[in-house]
Parts: sequence; structure tokens; C-alpha cells
Amino acid sequence: MTTNTILLLLLSLVIAGGLSYFQYFFKAKNKSNLIWFLAFLRFLAIFGLLVLLINPVISKSSLEITKTPLAIAVDNSSSITALKADKKAVELYQKLISNPALKEKFDIQSYQFDADFKISDKFDFSGKQTNLDEAAKNLKSINKNLIFPTVIITDGNQTTGNDYVYRFDPVNKVYPLVVGDTTTFLDLKINQLNVNKYAFHKNKFPVEVFLQYAGDKSTTADFTISQGNTVVAKEKVSFSPSRKTAALNLLLPADKVGLQIFKASISSTAKEKNSYNNIKNFAVEVIDQKSTIAIVSAINHPDIAALKRSIEVNAQRKVILVKPNDISQLQEASVLVLYQPTSAFKAVFDNNKQAGRNTFIITGNNTDFNFLNQQQNNLVFKMSGQIEDYLSEFQSQFNLFAVDNIGFENFPPLQNLFGTISTNGNVSVLLSSKIRNVSTNAPLLAFAENQGKRTAFLLGENSWKWRLQSHIDNQSFEKYDVFIDKIIQYLATSTSKKSLVVAHESFYNSGEEIIINAQYFNKNYEFDEKARLTITVKNAETKQVKNYDLLKGNNSFSVNLEGLTAGKYNFTVKELNSNTSYSSHFEILDFDIEKQFVNPDVAKLKQLVLQTNGKAFFEDQADDLIQELLESKEYKSIEKNVSTKTPIIDWVWLLVLIAVLLTTEWFVRKYSGLL
Repeated sequence: MTTNTILLLLLSLVIAGGLSYFQYFFKAKNKSNLIWFLAFLRFLAIFGLLVLLINPVISKSSLEITKTPLAIAVDNSSSITALKADKKAVELYQKLISNPALKEKFDIQSYQFDADFKISDKFDFSGKQTNLDEAAKNLKSINKNLIFPTVIITDGNQTTGNDYVYRFDPVNKVYPLVVGDTTTFLDLKINQLNVNKYAFHKNKFPVEVFLQYAGDKSTTADFTISQGNTVVAKEKVSFSPSRKTAALNLLLPADKVGLQIFKASISSTAKEKNSYNNIKNFAVEVIDQKSTIAIVSAINHPDIAALKRSIEVNAQRKVILVKPNDISQLQEASVLVLYQPTSAFKAVFDNNKQAGRNTFIITGNNTDFNFLNQQQNNLVFKMSGQIEDYLSEFQSQFNLFAVDNIGFENFPPLQNLFGTISTNGNVSVLLSSKIRNVSTNAPLLAFAENQGKRTAFLLGENSWKWRLQSHIDNQSFEKYDVFIDKIIQYLATSTSKKSLVVAHESFYNSGEEIIINAQYFNKNYEFDEKARLTITVKNAETKQVKNYDLLKGNNSFSVNLEGLTAGKYNFTVKELNSNTSYSSHFEILDFDIEKQFVNPDVAKLKQLVLQTNGKAFFEDQADDLIQELLESKEYKSIEKNVSTKTPIIDWVWLLVLIAVLLTTEWFVRKYSGLL
């Protein structure tokens, strides 16, 4: 409080005393105790009002102690129960949080993690996945810029997420408290099985299997893949203490069309502690959708070779190269790629008017645009004889089919004749064109559909440079080839547009997210944001029915069908305003990844310890862990002198007191007949 404030308060005392004296004692004949009481009330009220006007600031200092956080994260996944360590994990957690010395030194924070990470002090060990990476990321965010220790009560077996060893902050020590039996048991395990979700009818599809062995004796195991009661593949595999892994590559026949369920299993004569990880079910959808794509061109160009390679990456596509005058070869084609058409293509267009094949028209410097205007009416070309470079601009609102922006804006320009290109009718633009970063509002890659016939337009040559640029950006042709495949898939499908489009898989593994996406379009084939979509899911075996609402997202509706058990399900998506519906089915395969383990992953946890300079402890070493934390000198409480300043005007009770004093004075004077 400053000197001026003190002087003003003293002056207030004088003024309050003087006014009280003048009112009650100056020329007063009666100086009874009542007068003294009333004068005292008036003095306090006037002094209180003057203090509020002066508004002195009162400073208060206090000592605040900030403890170092101690994060205790408990693995809440079902693998803890599978290893029969759930009770021990709870016991260890209670021992840590109830230790008075730890509570005095640290600010204890309790968390649980499985697929997600959250604050919790109760655990049910029912998580379907383990994501230690998520725990590391959240702990760094919660205690940002702090030096703190972390105790994780876990078996170290992660089933999803990035490698957690390098995700924890290396400046903060991690102390794993390992739960589960570390005794090595004989165990055969299908560690991983890789297979494509789709295969083509009458082809063979590859299955890659990685097997793992734990034990100290040599053994021989039988690996089989069966479908129903039929064994479709069988191999003998030898293991020893020096050879604990094996990789098998098998080719299975795709003899039947539709969803095919297979069971992979490994067995031996020895008895195992955990036989659940000896079996893995998987499914493949066999499709019969082979198509022939004819590239018709009168010239040679690198675009043709690049396009052929991209299309034939998909094994169900076959590309044939045809000259415009050889229309007899077009009989087997389901899609025509017309490269830089001229008047020489007249027979091709005439033939296709009767055949009704979908077409992909690619223009360039040699295209006869007057002829092209005569043969189609989706785009109108008014071109000059000057050559121009056109850059691409991705249109995110495109919704004919799902396609990602694979970096189109960074691709080299395409060459085409300069002019104006206008759309006629219902044309969807995926890429629009730019000239030296100035938008032309003209299409570069567009799609049209008239009376069930689909046409795609790529307005420029040198797209082979796009494929090379995509490889430079991604070290792979895959993204560009998938982009071309989606265009061909759209053209190879003759089905007319549907108002309700639903995207889903034919099968899912237990524990995976089961997300079904849907789009509803109005009569103009515009995405309808006001649609009301519901889904009814019925278990084919138990007949149990569940209903869900689909939630609107970015240009689509979706639903997460979590909590469904393994089995076959039929479902119907319905739009309530129009009663439009879509029905299909999917299957959830019985596979619990958390039951695959027989031991905690001590080796991985020790890598984490080395990375963070911490120390690993086993479940019978909890006291040693507590002692380590208590004796560590780098975790000290911080004392802070906290100064708070409070203006008197913020004291509401002072106003109340002044009001009470004035009210009391008025009532006493009224009661005593002094008013």
C-alpha cells in the first residue's frame, strides 16, 4: 500500500469522525449512549464509503509448492486378462497411488490406455487393442515442457499404432512395471498373415504367412489352410532354438465366385499353453470382372505406353492397341480409349453408337476438334491453332467416385490447343485447367453420362509425365495407377447412377472399426445434406436386430458399428424421406488379437528403457520401483512465492456491511423517535 493511500485513509478517518461529530454532537444537548451508538454507526458507514472511493489495493503473499507429476498409466487391454495378470495389475496400481511418500513427493496422475488413452482410476481390462503410441503422445501433450517420470503397468504387447519405443519423450524417464508370466513356454504362433482382400475367378491368389516359435527344443509343425472340411494347402515346418521364425508363400485357387472363408492353422504333437494363436481365419472375395480395354490411336505417343502400364497393373484388365481402321478388334472391348481422335475415327464412333461402349477421349495437339464436336455433345470446343500448356486444379466437390488429390497441382502441364471449352448438360469436373496459375474455369478431366452411357475426357497430351512425377513424389507408381484404375472402373461399370450409394467391406476382423459410408443424391445427382439415413443390422444366426442413424460428415454419411460380435450380418440402409434403400451383407471374422500372446514383450520394454534412460521392473519389484522414484534427486518440488493483489472495490461484503450499518442506524432512529 502506497504512502498516498495511507494518507488518504487517515484523511477519511478524520472526515468520517468530523461528519459524525457534526451530526450527532455539535450543539447537541443529549449525549446518551444511544447517540454514541448512532454516531459510531454513521462513522463506520461514511468511512466505508470513503474507503471504496479511494479503492486501496491489498497485496497478499503466499508460498505455493508445485510437485513433479508422476504419470501412472495402466494397460487396460484384454491381453492383461489373457495373461492372468489383471488382479496383479490392480494390486500394483493401488500400491503405488496409496504410498504416502510418493504422494508427498509427486503429483500422481492416473491414466488407462487400450486403443484410446484417458484419465481413469478404475480398470476392467476389456480393451480390444493396445496402443502405447497413443499413451506416449498424450502424456507429452498433458505435461508439456515438464520433466516428469512415467510408470506404465503393462505387458508391453502393442497391437496397433506406431512403434512406441521412439514415441516417448527421451528426456523423461519411463519405468515399465512388467506384468505377466515371463517364463518361456513352448508356443507355435501364426504371427502375421497377408492376403489381398480380392482375387479373380479362375486365378490363383498369394498368401504370405509368418510363423513364430518359442521354445528350447527342436520341433516339427504342420501348417494347413482349409476351407470348410477341405484342406487346400499343407506344409511341414521345422523349428529349433536357432530357427524360431518361418515365412511361407502359398498360392491358393480362386475356384468359386463370392466371399470365401479360409482357416489357417499350425499344430504339433507338443502341448502348448496358448493354442488360440495357432489359428487365424481370413477371407477373400473372389470376383469375376475381367475386362478388355481398347486403346485406339492413329499415332505413336508415350502417353499410350504409360496408360497401358497403369491399366494393366490391375490383373483383371487387359489392354489391346487398335488402329482406327481395324474396328473388328473392338468386339471384345468393354471400354474404348480414343487417343487424339480425328476424322479417321469416324468408323469407330459409328460402330460404338450401336455397341454403346463407354469411352475415354484424350485430346492433344493432333486432335480434330471440329470432328469431335460432331461426334459428341458433352463438351463444345472452340479451338485455335496455337499450342498451350495447361496446369491442373483439383475439384474437391467431385463425387462420382472416391478419389484423393495425389498432388495434381504439382504435376507438369498437359499440352492442348488454345481455345475455349464449355460444358453442355450434366458434366462432372474432377480437374479444371489453369494457364500460368490463372484459372480458366474450363475442364481438364471431366466425366459425363447420357442415357446410361459414360464418357471421360482428358483434355491434353503428355500425361506420361504425370505418372513419372507421381513416382518422384511417392517413390512408387501406385497412387497414379490407382487413380487411372478408378477412371477405368467407372467406365467399365455400365450401371446407371443410383441415388443411394453405400460403401462397405464384405468382411471385417473382430476388433477392427466397422464403418459404413453412404451418400444420397437428389434427382440432379447433387449430394443431399438434408437426407435422413438409418441402418438396420441383423445377425443372420441369432436374428438380433440393431438400428443406427448415419451421421453426416464431409459429403457423406457414416456409422460406426462397434460392439458387434463375430458372425454374419445382413443390413439395410434406408433414406427415410424417399424410402430409397440399399441391402447387402458382411461378415465379422472371429479374431481377437489380444489373445495372441503368451508372455509380456520384455525385449521391447527394455528398448524403451534404453531410449528414455529409465529402468524396467517386474511385478515382484514394486518396492524397488518406489525406492527408485523416492531416491531420484532430479524430481524436486518447486516453491513459488505467489503474490495476489485485491482491490477493495471487489469486496462485495464491504458494500453489504455499509448497507447494514445505514439500515441499522435508520431503524434505531425510527424506533427511538429521532426521525
